[in-house]
Amino acid sequence: MLKTGPVRALGAMSGTSLDGVDAAVLVTDGHEIFEFGETAYRPYSPTDRMILRGALGRWPGDPGVAAAAEIVEEAHMACLEGIEAELIGFHGQTLAHDPAGRGTHQAGDGQVLADYLGLPVVWDFRSADVRLGGQGAPLAPFYHFALARHIGATEPVAFLNLGGVGNLTWIDPTKPKPDADGALLAFDTGPANAPMDDFCAARLGRDRDEGGALARRGTVDEAVLDRFTSQAFFYRMPPKSLDRNDFDWLTEAVADLSDADALATLAGCAAAGVVTGLDHCPSPPERLLVTGGGRHNATLMRMIAAGADCPVEPVEAVGLDGDMMEAQAFAFLAVRVARGLPTSAPGTTGVAAAVGGGSMGRPATASRASTAG
Repeated sequence: MLKTGPVRALGAMSGTSLDGVDAAVLVTDGHEIFEFGETAYRPYSPTDRMILRGALGRWPGDPGVAAAAEIVEEAHMACLEGIEAELIGFHGQTLAHDPAGRGTHQAGDGQVLADYLGLPVVWDFRSADVRLGGQGAPLAPFYHFALARHIGATEPVAFLNLGGVGNLTWIDPTKPKPDADGALLAFDTGPANAPMDDFCAARLGRDRDEGGALARRGTVDEAVLDRFTSQAFFYRMPPKSLDRNDFDWLTEAVADLSDADALATLAGCAAAGVVTGLDHCPSPPERLLVTGGGRHNATLMRMIAAGADCPVEPVEAVGLDGDMMEAQAFAFLAVRVARGLPTSAPGTTGVAAAVGGGSMGRPATASRASTAG
């Protein structure tokens, strides 16, 4: 049984950018944020990324999935070992996401981590939401609500996560709780870093367009952009979510462009998805606070700012850590799951009613990572 009051929780996130494992400690009771703790990062090796990319779009039992899961588990063991905590939130690595069809698939077994680290592990956060008719994503909005309160927001504010896929959370911080009617609206905005990173890996042999430097020298191909913005996804009312590969046609669409023009076009598409998404917000946010790796892409940030009707700033502008926010979110959600609190609601995933997801893995032995708890 989890103790009452604040808990030292450790969250771990491996996102669709496939760069590595982020880990962050958060002291929380599942409602308020009391303290931000230590953080850690363990990058995937080039071989790891190759195996993970090869397993994208695959489901349990498909070729390559077991190898991908082993990489995810071993990377998390290496990243999390030795960090003092009472509870772990383990997201795993999303390989496939099809909420209207086969469901959602995050590689990695939380019980393996629980047995290795000797700590309770909450995992499989998305499946319950999908089973009850939700999109299973995005899941960070309940944490974003707590953050909006933590920074003292009094007017509607939005958080934008630019990972492999972009997702936006609009928040009314005057509401009493995240599952209150009108407190949150959340949805995926479209592809973000994934097409740019995949392009860089395939054509340039590098992980990313550092700082958006190459895209800055390019010109957006308007025909590709028009095709992108005409997609039905952008006209669907939220909540809504995407799989990393839902816009994989972009790779072929920019294949004949120069490196600079291709990256400028991919950045322009990512920005257009965000700007279109802002039109779905119940009211204009006072500011758009950006987290995730995409906030380091100055070209992408300028494109978003040019189309938004509010200030666009990295979350560091309000004293938050944009590299670790999603890891912190799964620490927060782990505490909520352990206490039987909801982790998603109609406004965040489209689920019929507020629901708590997650499975709990309990260790067979005493903790090797912590003496706490």
